[in-house]
Amino acid sequence: MERILETLEPIAVPKSDVEQYATPAGVAAEVGYLALARHDLVGRRVLDAGTGNGILAIAASLLGASSVVGVDLDPDAVDVARRNGRKVGADVTWRVMDVRALREPFDTILMNPPFGSQRKHADLPFLERGLELGRVLYTFHNAKSERFIARRIESRGGRITDRIEYSFPIPRTFRFHRKDVARIPVVLFRVEAAKE
Repeated sequence: MERILETLEPIAVPKSDVEQYATPAGVAAEVGYLALARHDLVGRRVLDAGTGNGILAIAASLLGASSVVGVDLDPDAVDVARRNGRKVGADVTWRVMDVRALREPFDTILMNPPFGSQRKHADLPFLERGLELGRVLYTFHNAKSERFIARRIESRGGRITDRIEYSFPIPRTFRFHRKDVARIPVVLFRVEAAKE
């Protein structure tokens, strides 16, 4: 899986205001296999919220999700994701839309939302929508905000079942970046949402 995901085209001109940083292929593959092992993919309706180049949606499709939707506010990102999906034979429905406009339920939601470095709490609309629409979420967050995010999840009745630490390599992409590659501590939560 990692080899397939490494072949995906990146977003050529990432946008700093929405923090378009790629999910590393090895991490995306690992999350896909974790979701597969936890029975959150096969036969499930899956959403990749803030899909970027489509890496998480494509992994879910290739690992057996019954249907996958990838949404992003940026039409350029969705174009890249669509090309990537075609290239590797992933069956994904791509949509240009704001995650807050989603209304339909999903079994599993995968997301690597903006961390809020450019706009404070930019990840919260993703998290809150995910908790409303999903049964299970796999969500990445900046490790610095871990306690805040965990409290937010718990205050909305969610239960964190898994926590995995990663270090995302962020190459110099924007003028304000000072290092050739910065390593950002990131935490992945698997969350079971409260359902009535």
